[in-house]
Amino acid sequence: MNKATLLTRIVAALESDMDVLRRAAQTAYETATAEENIAENKYDTLGLEASYLATGQARRTAEIRQALLIYQQLVLRDYDPARGVQIGSLVTLEDEAGAQRQVFLGPEAAGLKIGEGNALVTVITPRSPLGQQLIGKKVDDEVGLGAQLFFIVEVA
Repeated sequence: MNKATLLTRIVAALESDMDVLRRAAQTAYETATAEENIAENKYDTLGLEASYLATGQARRTAEIRQALLIYQQLVLRDYDPARGVQIGSLVTLEDEAGAQRQVFLGPEAAGLKIGEGNALVTVITPRSPLGQQLIGKKVDDEVGLGAQLFFIVEVA
């Protein structure tokens, strides 16, 4: 998968997540403010719980909206060996057993998985332990994650 296609799919996934969360937050808000959910005694907390849920979902929607804006403005650059891995790099890692995995060093949306099977790409950020180690690395460099060692075999 090339970086332009990956970026398009990340934006689409974030838009979808935001839409789902927006609807869930609206449903929780409607539940929290519904007349039949007004507390009748101190043990009747359905409205209160729904308001907490709506608040959390609204916060998460704002986080996704921010990530979406950042990705929509992200300019993808070709890999520059002099600078090494940077935000926007698609990195192929190989472990000591020869198994490969791809990670995209993005500005946000850590943990997002795009694709399937061998074409699966995991988004990581420079705030993650692996992301911190990848910044500035080049092809054939090693990075460690706990006891596991990875070799950088390709950077796009």
